Amino acid sequence: MDLLQRRLARFAVARGWEPYHTPKNLAVALSVEAAELVEIFQWLTPEQSARVMEEPESAHRVADEVADVLAYLLQFCEVLGVDVLAALAAKIERNELRFPVKEDRTSDRHSSE
Repeated sequence: MDLLQRRLARFAVARGWEPYHTPKNLAVALSVEAAELVEIFQWLTPEQSARVMEEPESAHRVADEVADVLAYLLQFCEVLGVDVLAALAAKIERNELRFPVKEDRTSDRHSSE
């Protein structure tokens, strides 16, 4: 992950883009790229969305948008000094405490419900 972050930073520096890579701009760009990923799935049924990687064209589009989302997220974290893997590990730990495993999982609801 660190190698990718440094590579992205060098890419931006080589093109003189660092002045534009503010937290606000990177957060907006991340949101736009996430929306482009959502757009691929917008009108698909759940069944179609589960098979999206079976078609080369849609698989390529999904992979590209995932790469864009990750690139902007890594750049955002680099600019703000966020250790993305440590932040994720801490969030998982908090969620494990917040949502303990229950014996009867038939009535469980997802956190977004």
